[in-house]
Amino acid sequence: MLKHIDISDFQENAFQLIGSDWMLISAGNSDQCNTMTASYGGLGILFGKPVAQIYVRPERYTYEFLEKNDSFSLSFFSEQYRKELQYCGRTSGRNEDKIKTCGFKLLYTPEQTPYFEEARLTIICKKIYVQDLSRDLLMDDKLREGVYHSGGDHRMYVGEIVDMFYQNH
Repeated sequence: MLKHIDISDFQENAFQLIGSDWMLISAGNSDQCNTMTASYGGLGILFGKPVAQIYVRPERYTYEFLEKNDSFSLSFFSEQYRKELQYCGRTSGRNEDKIKTCGFKLLYTPEQTPYFEEARLTIICKKIYVQDLSRDLLMDDKLREGVYHSGGDHRMYVGEIVDMFYQNH
């Protein structure tokens, strides 16, 4: 059973949710989708709208689905799913069906945005802004060396939060 949340009633700590609990970023549709674990992102207000910001490198398989689709989901899980989140962060969906391996049940919004039955909290976003970050613009050399010692520059996706819900398990 879903319990929809009005954005003005949202009481979660975004620093805890994203930075410590982690999230699965999912995009695609019922024909094909992918997910990845992330601990980069933010929640706030932009252009007068409630938004979520995520950051994904082009070499990540989920990037392809974010590029092809107008929406994405952010799924947050209880601590009992930590191993599955670690797995989804280390394993590429290009090489195997990691969603199936984790035993997660995919669900879809009426607009076909994928999310997970096991998530305790889900945020559904419609893309409204995309921009590539540049390592050359990082002001901290140590941060640049630490984050960008390999791999491409992140792309930022800003999504208007169009739905939020808790799932009663």
